[in-house]
Amino acid sequence: MEYVIGIIVIIFLIFLIQYNGLVKSKKKVQQAYSTIDVYLTQRFDLIPNLVECVKAYTKHESSLFEKIAEMRTSYMNTKSLTEAENLNNECNRLIAYIENYPDLKASTQYLELQKKLSKLESQLQAARRIYNAEVTAYNTKISVVPSNIIANMFNFKEEKLFKVEDVKAKDNINIDL
Repeated sequence: MEYVIGIIVIIFLIFLIQYNGLVKSKKKVQQAYSTIDVYLTQRFDLIPNLVECVKAYTKHESSLFEKIAEMRTSYMNTKSLTEAENLNNECNRLIAYIENYPDLKASTQYLELQKKLSKLESQLQAARRIYNAEVTAYNTKISVVPSNIIANMFNFKEEKLFKVEDVKAKDNINIDL
């Protein structure tokens, strides 16, 4: 009888340890996503300043600027990973477009904004790596025995990795300004 109680206690402890491990892993994913959200928000707050600086040099209204503003608003309302990826791609297109304006790149205001953006890009890249590492660890944890049994019992679902399309690799970037 004592052995049966001991085995039940051990099974219960294993169950608790596995469950708590899953919860901790899920919280780490959420924290990592929150960090990305902070950097994305900072980046998207910096973009209008960059856009205004670019507008001063290009002297044109741009559908790209309007699209970025709309996507930024949409992201701020939804905080969706997909919206973040789409907006990130459009911001990369803007940066690629700016590369064609040598006078703009010499502007003090633009250079200052570009430095801030570069710093944010580095921080965002590091945050993405951390997020993807946490998601991979979490997804692995909910896929292996015995934690997968507990994950299924409590409806733990796989998380999506943060993927960003490389805009510079695209051949035809057409942006009308």
